[in-house]
Amino acid sequence: MLLEIIVIQEITAHVYLRPHNAKKRYVTGELTIIQCAPNLVRITGNVYGLTEGLHGFHVHTKGDFSDGCTSTGPHFNPENVAHGAPDSPIRHVGDLGNIRANAEGIAKVHITDSIISLTGKNSILGRALVIHSGEDDLGRGNHSLSLTTGNSGDRWACGIIERDV
Repeated sequence: MLLEIIVIQEITAHVYLRPHNAKKRYVTGELTIIQCAPNLVRITGNVYGLTEGLHGFHVHTKGDFSDGCTSTGPHFNPENVAHGAPDSPIRHVGDLGNIRANAEGIAKVHITDSIISLTGKNSILGRALVIHSGEDDLGRGNHSLSLTTGNSGDRWACGIIERDV
């Protein structure tokens, strides 16, 4: 019997979050992103300075901070489909749902996703990760922004997703 062993080299990236408008909220953080397998990416780390509760957590198209987090563009959506939850069959590639901050304003991030990637057509490298002021309704709300942004509010922090060398 022939046993085939496939070795997958992990690819890692980091995001250093910086505040969009420190006059409103000073949100910072550091996240590690690991491509564990072809269809498995883990995001871990901490975000500080949030209000208690849920906050939209998305990959946006551009790693451009020329106008703060505003210049990061819309959610990363190469398939041009409606906004959805991370487990929805139809969603933007960049739709990662919500992170939850505790009473001290700290969100401990532990997300596993099968659609984003650090390689190929769904690569998030060079794009921006954005933390929003409010809860992402996961495309299930009645607001006009529900199917595009999840009606998750202002951009409070962002950072470029950069591959580790």
